[in-house]
Amino acid sequence: MDKKLLDILVCPMCNSKLNYIKDKKVLLCQFDRVTYPIEDDIPVLLPERTTRLTAEQLETLNG
Repeated sequence: MDKKLLDILVCPMCNSKLNYIKDKKVLLCQFDRVTYPIEDDIPVLLPERTTRLTAEQLETLNG
């Protein structure tokens, strides 16, 4: 994932910074506790494509 692109991407639901989780190929919004998929190196920032995370899942992703 391109560093410049990551610097400008924000969550479309809350406008907070997204974190790239390389091994899962997702972008994480910690505030909303959701992930956005990355398909063919293209972030899919559609709210209907998010995956909601439990607190435990969020902890696991944050390592």
